[in-house]
Order: sequence, then C-alpha cells, then structure tokens
Amino acid sequence: MCRWFAYISHSEPCLLEDVLINPKHSLSKQVHEHYLPKLIHHHSDIDVHDQQKQIDARNALFNIDGLGVAWYTSAKSDFNTLTSGVLSEGLRPAMYKTTQPPLNDFNFRSISANTSTLCCFAHIRAASATAIASVNNHPFIFGRHTFMHNGVVSNFVQIQRQLSQDIHDDAFENIHGSTDSEHLAALYITYLTKDTKDKGRPAWEQTYGTHAMVDAMQRVIQTVIQLQNEASGTKRLPNSLNLAATDGQTLVTCRFRNHKTEEPPSLYVSTTAGVNLNRKYPEGADGSENPAAVKAKEEHEEHVIVASEPSTYKASDWELIKKNHILTYDTSGVKTVQVKYEDWWDAEDPQ
Repeated sequence: MCRWFAYISHSEPCLLEDVLINPKHSLSKQVHEHYLPKLIHHHSDIDVHDQQKQIDARNALFNIDGLGVAWYTSAKSDFNTLTSGVLSEGLRPAMYKTTQPPLNDFNFRSISANTSTLCCFAHIRAASATAIASVNNHPFIFGRHTFMHNGVVSNFVQIQRQLSQDIHDDAFENIHGSTDSEHLAALYITYLTKDTKDKGRPAWEQTYGTHAMVDAMQRVIQTVIQLQNEASGTKRLPNSLNLAATDGQTLVTCRFRNHKTEEPPSLYVSTTAGVNLNRKYPEGADGSENPAAVKAKEEHEEHVIVASEPSTYKASDWELIKKNHILTYDTSGVKTVQVKYEDWWDAEDPQ
C-alpha cells in the first residue's frame, strides 16, 4: 500500500520542506520506514500473529515507485486568468510528480524549500498492477479539486469498463494513467458536479461544500461495491479505500475496508502536530528546541493533518481514525461521521 499526507489550514501556511522532508518520520522517509502507533485490532477471535500479518500486508511495504505533491497557490487568480472559461478566483493546485525517490529528487527538494501553502497533498506510491510512471502517481487534479488514494480496488479490471461508463466525458478524458485510483478520482468529480448547471471542466472550478463532498465520496465507495457484486457476487474481495479530497478550503478523508474484522490501512489525524512542523515555532519535530523561532507556540493557528503515518514520534499528538469513518475539516472545524455501510458489503479474503 502507498502512504499519503494532507495538510490544511485557513490561516497558518506550512513550508513544504518542514512537513514533507525535515521531520524524522516525514513522508519522504516512509519510503522504507514505518511508524504505526495505536494500530491494533480489537477482535478476540483473531490470532495475534494473524493480526500482525494483516497490519504488515496493508502498511509495511516499500513505497519506492513514485512521488506526487499538490499544493494550493493563489498565483493564477493573482493574474486574473480564465480557467476553462471561468474566472479563476482563490487557491488552485500546482503539482509535481516524479518516479525518483523523494530524497534523491533535487527538483522536489528545491520546490519544498521555497514553497509555502495553506493546503497540500503528498503521496508516495507502492505500485501494484500498473506501470511505474509519473502519470500513475497521485494526487490527481480536476480543476480546483485534488484527490488521492491509499489501498486497492480488488479485481479492478473486472469492473473498470462498467465503472468508466458512470464517469463524465470530460473527467474520463482527464484520466492520463491506468490506475484504479485515478478512475476513482474521475468518478468522484463526476458525482460531485452532477447537479451543476455547468458540466465538465467549468464545473471543476467551483466549490460545493462539505456535505456534497462527503456524499460524492460515499457514492464512489457504494458504486465500487455494487459493481463488484454484479461481477462476482459472493466471491468478490474486500477493498481498502483510504481516500482524500480537497478544494483547497475543505478536506474530506475516509478510512475504509469492507471486511467484517480486518482493518483498513492506517490513517491518522492531528490538530496539534503542525506547530512542531513549522520552523517559526520553538519546538522542532523531534522535540528539540528551535533557537531561530520567531513565534510562540500559542500563536500557531488552527490546522489539520491527516496522514497514513505520523510525521513525528510524539504519539499523543496523533489519533487513529476509526475504521469506516469519514473525517472532514472546514470553517466549522473537524468532524467525523461513519460511512453509510450496509451489512451485505462485507467480503472475505480467499482462503
């Protein structure tokens, strides 16, 4: 499975280098290293060794197949350019992708050292059945909307044609790679914009609010399982769908696996770690004192980080998101709701 990191704030920008490179367990270092606090099962009927195998299978892989970063910037709107015929206002995502390991990519290091943002998505990839190529790296961008995924749509090729028929033409044309994840992104933007007057690319430049984003994400999950049921019936396999979507102002994330007892890949949230991932403040990511700090800890503004693994080794700053829950962040703060789950969704791994 892959690893991803999301940062968002309405008033406290982060420096990409401070959140993605410098911490001792930054995303860049999760290519080979893993830190999974609080990731345990609570089912007494599962053997402890089997639990550890399940955890390792969905988390302890080498994520060596590519990096992608999207960060939101006002550069385009500052010059009042038109995007898909719509006046560009507010933040829009810029993107960098590479198949190089993050710490060996000097372009990534240079961008990170000189870029600050109120919202960023970053992803390192462990390829499964598709090619190692930049176009297959997450995140995926549709106008002002950015999407990424950790996990797998089981036997995706069995439902790919049927799923693609639900995707709007413009969204389908925006698929440049071959992954299940990019198809999920295109399906998400199709569902998010389904009730708009403008269809296709002009609709991607609008915002739709938390409720619509949650509904679109839940509908993506539902569609995947329904199509798998039509194709394979009771022989269908469970999916791991740790999803994230943002428009630069609102964040919607999900930790999901449709299996009765097995856990999805890890996914954590923190509303405090950001102060240790910002060189303006007195305490560094490893707990050491920062003599160059220019602000007090109490001055740090509200923010949220959602990540496959904590970026710091201070476990008290991080909470594991519950299985089959959606976490959102907007101007009203952080909220968590359960995925609308139906019992028949449960699937089993092959014996």
